[in-house]
Amino acid sequence: MTAYIHDAVRTPRGRARPDGGLAAQTPHGLVAHLVDALDARGRDPRAARLLVLGCVGQVAAQGGHIAMVAKLAAGLDPATAAHSLNNFCASGLSAIGHAAAAVDAGTTQFALAGGVEMLSRVAFKADAADYYSATDFAPPLRYIPVALAADMLAEAEGIDRAAMDAVTLESQTRAAAAEDRPALLASRIAVGGLDCDEAVRATTAAKLAGMPAAFAGIAADYRGVIGNAPVDHRHTLAHAPPMTDGAGLALIGPASGNPRARIVAFAEAGGEARASLLAGFAAMDLALARAGLDLADIDRIEFMEAFAVTIAKFHRDRRPDPAKVNVGGGHIAKGHPMGATGAILLSTLLDALDECGGRFGLVVATGAQGVGVAMIVERLA
Repeated sequence: MTAYIHDAVRTPRGRARPDGGLAAQTPHGLVAHLVDALDARGRDPRAARLLVLGCVGQVAAQGGHIAMVAKLAAGLDPATAAHSLNNFCASGLSAIGHAAAAVDAGTTQFALAGGVEMLSRVAFKADAADYYSATDFAPPLRYIPVALAADMLAEAEGIDRAAMDAVTLESQTRAAAAEDRPALLASRIAVGGLDCDEAVRATTAAKLAGMPAAFAGIAADYRGVIGNAPVDHRHTLAHAPPMTDGAGLALIGPASGNPRARIVAFAEAGGEARASLLAGFAAMDLALARAGLDLADIDRIEFMEAFAVTIAKFHRDRRPDPAKVNVGGGHIAKGHPMGATGAILLSTLLDALDECGGRFGLVVATGAQGVGVAMIVERLA
């Protein structure tokens, strides 16, 4: 792929509540803020003639074609095409991949891409889609909440509470420590006085072990989907990424102009609704195959902690070097602004590669109903 990441920036993640650190902002305003940040960092974001923006809740404050609204708010050239994209929790990374494909194909020289989500303003499932409760699909095709899918996967894979507690504690510990590692924060742009990922919370192994399972009540509403067999609910609130506000944005272009990284491979994959959180693994394997690389070749990995079961399974089954994975903590600690998460993770990955002087980086994102996206980049010294 002949597409390069000239720069990638992200906002901090603010708690998705009325007094959250970003709650006074607007979704399009967050994107415009990042466009200005790219400009201030010596890039030329307004040279882009394509904006692709991921967002899950495209209603109310995020409705009206959010990419178009953000284009106007950021003062992009009127000739710039704008695409709003919903690929659930992998939307931001999908948006970057699709923009890179346009650059690679020569249909545009520069593109801006990323994602935004303000859950303080647009609640989860605010679109009230008929599909969420539809019964005209066969049971294996019906909607399953991610929390329920996570518990089902933990049971099917034999991932126990101890394993999930361990990865959760590690995520929180690393996220707190990252605040004292400036290189890991180099592309995080303060907004409205918020200069930290405010969902990070101190915890202990004892506290995690004492927390009750949180999602047993969901299963009763989905018996027609999953059947009557009991589910051993294992995930607590601590094992789930907190809902947050945030945005991430990348400038994609040609090899000229001193880009930060080359996009080596991009992959999207689907999966079964009942095992939806496995799709990220499928996309990762496809990206590695396209790149001709193994996990051992990768210097830094941002693996989306789509509930604790996914990252616990990744460590158990793939055995990556733990020192390479989510070095600044994952989004179990930092939070999950759904449509923005993939773009935020890419920005985080580039900072982590810069800090260690590494060459190859991998980012993996997973969403509901079998959505998986992965990207491999090569840092350019």
